[in-house]
Amino acid sequence: MATSSTHVRSGPTTHTDPAHLTTDDRSGLLRDMLMMRAVEARAMNLYRQGKVPGSFYDGFGQEAVSVGASWAMAAADRLCALHRDLGAHLVRGVSPATILSQYMGREAGVTSGRDGNVHFGDRRVGCVGMTSMLPDMMLVATGMAMAFKLRGEARCALTWFGDGSTSRGDFHEAMNWAGVQRLPVIFVLENNQYAYSTPTNLQYAVDPVQRAAGYGFRGVSIDGNDVEAVFEATREARERAIDGGGPTLIEAVTMRMHGHGAHDDMKYVPKALVEEWRKKDPIDRQTAVVSALGCDVEALRAEVLAELEQATEVALAGPMPDPRTATDRVFAPRDAGEILLEDGAAPWSGHRQ
Repeated sequence: MATSSTHVRSGPTTHTDPAHLTTDDRSGLLRDMLMMRAVEARAMNLYRQGKVPGSFYDGFGQEAVSVGASWAMAAADRLCALHRDLGAHLVRGVSPATILSQYMGREAGVTSGRDGNVHFGDRRVGCVGMTSMLPDMMLVATGMAMAFKLRGEARCALTWFGDGSTSRGDFHEAMNWAGVQRLPVIFVLENNQYAYSTPTNLQYAVDPVQRAAGYGFRGVSIDGNDVEAVFEATREARERAIDGGGPTLIEAVTMRMHGHGAHDDMKYVPKALVEEWRKKDPIDRQTAVVSALGCDVEALRAEVLAELEQATEVALAGPMPDPRTATDRVFAPRDAGEILLEDGAAPWSGHRQ
């Protein structure tokens, strides 16, 4: 544990077995990170134009954590993404146009304008809508994993949460029950150095990844800015969970490069720390990997930009919800039948095989 005002950690890198990722996989990982950053940058511009209500929260610099972890999950697995995990929605199959519509409160958004911009999860792709009281989603993921165990299903649940979440009781309740029951759940701790303005050394005396052993399961620390390291750690954790090995806590060490939200100027973060982490940008690092494999990264960037432009046009042209329908969908109708979380996209070549 560092004794200075902040952690200055890069995290150990999990070495990826080349057999687990094809060249197309590696290019796909980069594409999803590029799309996440592009969508959030566009949404931030729309926010500044007054088109996104409330505040705005992004995951700039943390793209590898949500994209890498999501790529390792199968279609029948279930994900609980938070406000810096947009990559998970993209990997699972939510379109950029739908996400931009959601941010702007349009009818075509996931919640049809009925919830705040980052409070969404598309049940059609197996993503659960988040709540703001973090880390409540750890309990949701644990509950889903309990259902998988009771039903004898070879499925896994995954959720993300920040370092500040480890100071709350929900964290301990979820970890304890998951450990006791040996549940197929993966907890991804996005250690991004700050819980809003509180540095990690003022949050806890023992690194949270070490607490996993106290609950009876494995904890691993990885370089959260290495998308392939995140993928490999999650792949291993999922394989272990499906085989009955119980949960895993993955600490992805990264950095929150922007303020907590658009309203936060982040003056409390030392500039030298930000510049240190800027050199570890996850997109730059994966770009180097993919370029070395002979892929045309500029063509990939152009493809992402073209898709983003089209998505923006679609989202801006979409209507706002009809105020007369504001009370619709508060409760499921009695004749709706069973409403289920459906399967999402699983782009990793290993799942297709």
